Amino acid sequence: MSALSVGCHLRVTGQVQGVGFRPFVYNLATGLGLTGQVYNDAAGVGIDLRGAPDALESFIQQLQHSPPPMALIDSLRRRPLSVAVSSDTFSILPSGGGAVRVQVTPDAAVCPACLDEMLDPSDRRYRYPFINCTHCGPRYSIIRRLPYDRPNTSMAAFTLCAPCAAEYRDPLDRRFHAQPTACAACGPKLTLCDHRGQSLPGDPVIETLRRLQQGQIMAIKGVGGFHLVCDARNPAAVATLRQRKRRGEKPFAVMGANLASLGEWVTLNEHRTRSLQGMDAPVVLCPWRSDLPADPLAGVAPGLNWCGVMLPHTPLHYLLFHAAAGQPATRDWLKQPQSLLLVMTSGNRRGEPLVTDNEQALQKLGPMVDALLLHDRTIHTRCDDSVVNGVGVAPALIRRARGLSPQAIPLAQAGPSVLACGAYFKNSICLTRDDRAYVSPYIGDLDNAACCRNLEQTVEHLCDLLQIEPEIVAHDLHEDFYSTRFAREFADAKGLVLQAVQHHQAHIAAVLAEQRLQGPVLGLALDGLGLGSDGALWGGELLRVEGAESARLAHLTPLPLPGGDSAAREPWRMAAGALHQMGRGGEIISRFAGQPGADMLQQMLARNLNCPSSSSAGRLFDAAAGLLGQVPVAGFEAQAAMRLESLALHEAEPIEAPQMLVDAAGNLDPLPLLARLLEIDDPRYGAALFHSQLLQGLEQWVVQHAERTGLKQVVLAGGCFLNQRLADGLAARLQGRGLQVYRARLLPCNDSGISLGQAWVALQADARAR
Repeated sequence: MSALSVGCHLRVTGQVQGVGFRPFVYNLATGLGLTGQVYNDAAGVGIDLRGAPDALESFIQQLQHSPPPMALIDSLRRRPLSVAVSSDTFSILPSGGGAVRVQVTPDAAVCPACLDEMLDPSDRRYRYPFINCTHCGPRYSIIRRLPYDRPNTSMAAFTLCAPCAAEYRDPLDRRFHAQPTACAACGPKLTLCDHRGQSLPGDPVIETLRRLQQGQIMAIKGVGGFHLVCDARNPAAVATLRQRKRRGEKPFAVMGANLASLGEWVTLNEHRTRSLQGMDAPVVLCPWRSDLPADPLAGVAPGLNWCGVMLPHTPLHYLLFHAAAGQPATRDWLKQPQSLLLVMTSGNRRGEPLVTDNEQALQKLGPMVDALLLHDRTIHTRCDDSVVNGVGVAPALIRRARGLSPQAIPLAQAGPSVLACGAYFKNSICLTRDDRAYVSPYIGDLDNAACCRNLEQTVEHLCDLLQIEPEIVAHDLHEDFYSTRFAREFADAKGLVLQAVQHHQAHIAAVLAEQRLQGPVLGLALDGLGLGSDGALWGGELLRVEGAESARLAHLTPLPLPGGDSAAREPWRMAAGALHQMGRGGEIISRFAGQPGADMLQQMLARNLNCPSSSSAGRLFDAAAGLLGQVPVAGFEAQAAMRLESLALHEAEPIEAPQMLVDAAGNLDPLPLLARLLEIDDPRYGAALFHSQLLQGLEQWVVQHAERTGLKQVVLAGGCFLNQRLADGLAARLQGRGLQVYRARLLPCNDSGISLGQAWVALQADARAR
């Protein structure tokens, strides 16, 4: 080593384990003539280097600006070298222990290099359905504990064969220290069985494809759980899957072999294509092509002008399409449209968590399917598909799960560790440590015992995995939510501080947290329902939010909810309530003669029996749909709102005098707009008018309160902003009025983001108290 050599120690934090970081460092260091060592530990990656000063500087620059594809570097700190390192070699050391500070790497879609090998008849991994390398494959779903090494994953059950072990030890190989690496000789294997668990003859992939082409329903085990699968181009098979899963009209997602295949059905643009090809390989909502007839894939997405589509993300998915293409020897087929389209929907019973275990699949999914394609690699942590809304100007998350969770979200300030237990619908939980927040994958609605157990298991797993001991527990104001009861029990058992957070404040705070904003802000929260600080049901709110403080400035004029919770499931009830509010209750029986109990409902409203009122924007959408004769009874949450958005998707904006006006109290009254809808026979025009008038009214409302309060920063949050016509349109209008507009980007704007907001408010409250 030259006398001019110098040494330094680098500490790298972030998403730097399970992404090929150490092999990358090894090859970079040896290529620059540096000596030393690299190692994983609980805090991230440590690198000890010695060599020429210019080589050291080049190493640091390349590490920062050209890391491995899956790596996300949060920080790189440099200090003088304090340990002796070899003068002529660079080595990878065994992982160290200690308090965990490293990020968890999400699962990643199969990479092009692995795909090339799997489809090459001369490669030893030809048609191996579990091929992976340091740039792709399972991560979070197989991790039991950190640091990320093979003994700490589900792959500990599989002993590497000699060729795989040689690749694993070879620093020049793409599978150097790739923890899930395996091959047909030493790794996981597929099994095809009937719904009783009896093995079926034949090649599992070929036989699965044959059954799908015959119209059968299959359960296929993936990376983070099972999918229920059928031929998307077979209406009878789609209808059978709906019937067996009790799916109603809720849309299915469709998988195509490539962009060319999907492009025959939906309209793709730059941001949709980029989302589809991301390492998280999510489901992306894309508009149907305009030259196709209505409901082009019969029964897949009934009543909607868009469809959720996805590309294959596992080797097994590609093998199914490869088999359908006739098992060609080159990859040229992947550049051409393929006829096979597959419905890929979550493998679970209605309302329950995603199934991950083979025995559980036989018990719970067996009655729904004709056969099951299983494998013997244990899924340690369930992860459903992530879902992105691609209908608007820019992609927006609907569900953050496989490929994204639990990536850390940097916070503007550090504080004590918080466990936030989320909401009732679309639950997720959040853990914080220092200035990082970790939001779990989507858990589900807490309306059944299985999802409640899933919440408990997720809390236990993430606390153990990240070695976080919460000091504060945050929860929703609603005492009857299971997440609230769990929070109280958890805090009581450990003697921890409890922090209750109002639902809509948490919606706004989630955006503050992820955007690292300092208040005060004017927050517009539009959603279904949430308990207000006054005990009423809120859902269309203007709030002033600063730190842990929130003040309600104004709200949508409340509408009655005839029958309480039933009104949220039956939009005709909301329409009836609106009629009563307008003084036209006598029209309820005639307008809704086909609905059982219309006469009784009219009497309930007249006597104000079981008719609580709510300022909910979600229920306003329901009332509009009901008045336009759309979705009188919803088969799934937000169906009426989705139908309205779909009807308006390709409609020009109607030009009419404003109907929604701000009243003397500063509240926004929707009744004049609902009355105007009663005069419209064309539901498409009515839906377009509703959106146009709602945008005008919200713009006027927000601008007036911004002028009154002097607040220039506006946060839009809540599940109604999943409607891209509403979200994009209002953001553009407010920005045009000189306001700064912020929306959720790293998390969904719906209740899946509530837990981050709860955690942020708890941190602000703690900081204020200190």
